[in-house]
Amino acid sequence: MTSATFYGVINGVILFSYWLLIASVTLRILIKRRTVSSSMVWLLIIFFLPLVGIIAYIAFGELYLGRRRAERARSMWPATAQWLQDLTAYQHIFTSHTSDVARSLFQLCENRQGIPGVKGNQLQLLTCSQDVMTALVRDIHLAHHTIEMVFYIWQPGGNSDLVANALISAARRGVTCRLLLDCAGSRQFFKSAWPERMRHAGIEVVQALPVNIFRFFLRRLDLRQHRKIVLIDNAIAYTGSMNMVDPRFFKQDAGVGQWVDLMARMEGPVATTLGIVYSCDWEIETGQRVLPPLPERVSMPFEQASGHTIHVIASGPGFPEDLIHQALLTAIYAARKSLIMTTPYFVPSDDLLHAICTAALRGVEVSLIVPKKNDSMLVGWASRAFFAELLEAGVNIYLFEDDLLHTKSVLIDGELSLVGTVNLDMRSLWLNFEITLAIDDADFGNDLDCVQRDYIARSTLMTQESWLHRPYWKRIIERLFYFLSPLL
Repeated sequence: MTSATFYGVINGVILFSYWLLIASVTLRILIKRRTVSSSMVWLLIIFFLPLVGIIAYIAFGELYLGRRRAERARSMWPATAQWLQDLTAYQHIFTSHTSDVARSLFQLCENRQGIPGVKGNQLQLLTCSQDVMTALVRDIHLAHHTIEMVFYIWQPGGNSDLVANALISAARRGVTCRLLLDCAGSRQFFKSAWPERMRHAGIEVVQALPVNIFRFFLRRLDLRQHRKIVLIDNAIAYTGSMNMVDPRFFKQDAGVGQWVDLMARMEGPVATTLGIVYSCDWEIETGQRVLPPLPERVSMPFEQASGHTIHVIASGPGFPEDLIHQALLTAIYAARKSLIMTTPYFVPSDDLLHAICTAALRGVEVSLIVPKKNDSMLVGWASRAFFAELLEAGVNIYLFEDDLLHTKSVLIDGELSLVGTVNLDMRSLWLNFEITLAIDDADFGNDLDCVQRDYIARSTLMTQESWLHRPYWKRIIERLFYFLSPLL
């Protein structure tokens, strides 16, 4: 065989392999059940930029948890299901009554998660990071048995160091402390001296979903542990949008100011139901099973009250698929009078956008509050591509002027509240480990309404006329990033 023939054969094999790879990935996209818009975007990227598109799809196109974590997720569910079944025996903690606006959502969550909503909880809405840190440090100092935390971001400095020192003190007096932090979000923490100091004190510190370039094709690297949960003695719980950071020192070079967040401090049975979510996260990451206890009598601060009813909704690999997206749609379609939403990142699915617009078109007063300045350029531009349709439907869009509004909240008819870690974007709805609370309580709804009205007072109302007169170069950029919105 001559060298020319040899190289011709090699070139033919390479070319055949190249087109076979493109055909294989194309077929994979076509047979994988996903939205049409998402599939079209992937196909266009692969056909226009084949090598880049193929590598991007293998890395980010599908939800790969990784073989070991996927096996743990599968193996944990028999024990988790049995725990949930055992919990249903404690009928006194579960609600038998919900408001009209919450009924469909609570039925959905009960059918998909196996337990009804829990009642008799005490709730406190915290809107200042200083208040959150002060309350948390106080609760840590009063802890007797366990302290468990999961955060997307823990950044050393300021008030977060006070929490770290309080944890170390608790561990040294014999309290079992477990800390689960996302590897990517908390990279500054893991580069600091704090992990070693905590471990030396007896705290279990675990990196969730470590970023490893050598496992690039084995696990999706942008799958993140985005929950924010604190559990103390199986009786006190915190969750919301705030990471373990001091806003005075966090991302001050991003040009968006301090982050504005909301956290809920809770006492009662909701701590137990949040505990099973934490237990699953811990087992998926470590392989250790730490199911929360089933006490003979769960503490119920408001046992006789009809309100304070909460359903904990969790998402992520191993949890009920698409549940948070379904919960949002169910809640929005239940709205009859008002719907107020706050989110820093607004890149909705077609179904979610349709539900929001439909609510406005049938006479519901719909308000969307988003930050004027965003720390994510991609999401900031992509979200603006949806404004024209929202404004045409009659949605009030408010641009928050003061700092970066990071609160994730939904309030329907002043009664049903959704607060937690879930952004109204594709990543939160279908990818990350997220948590949200569905709270059926008019008093809490009134508190949340006051917070949201304060956000509106610090915002500028966008008008359809001003939006239609924006420069054409902005419209072009919006459409370019809108094209990528199914992938954000």
